[in-house]
Amino acid sequence: MPFTSPILPPGEPALAPTPYRDLPPKTGAAPMADRRFRIDRSAATEEFGLACQRIIPWPGGDAEPPVGAMACFLKPGGDSDPDCHNQDEVMIILGGTGSVTLDGRLEPPFRAGDIVVLPRNQEHVVHNTGDTELSWLSLYWPLREPAIRTDDEEVAA
Repeated sequence: MPFTSPILPPGEPALAPTPYRDLPPKTGAAPMADRRFRIDRSAATEEFGLACQRIIPWPGGDAEPPVGAMACFLKPGGDSDPDCHNQDEVMIILGGTGSVTLDGRLEPPFRAGDIVVLPRNQEHVVHNTGDTELSWLSLYWPLREPAIRTDDEEVAA
């Protein structure tokens, strides 16, 4: 699935801001142009103390993908809510500058073009340390968080 630049060049027509709109039904494969979309802040909803645009999975896919993805946007000076999950996660920084607190330890700063690895089961908080919006594409796997097994029972995540 190709991703296009999150910033539109002047005069370029906008593509659908999210893959959840205008996709053909599952009955047949669509031409590639119909499967293209943009990372777009206006398509994001509030989650985890920041704005998130769900990218993968998208409706109309033939099979559930092994990974999930979302574009994330954090206001200048903002912090995400603490998050911890039984999934690995990679942040591909698209714009801005920031840092992450991982299991209570502040990690080195990052900027656009960096890739940040968030290991599973480690609490993380993302901080926007700049004066512009911080944006990144977050890839996580497996798509569904595995159940947590205790001594007596299995608990859904």
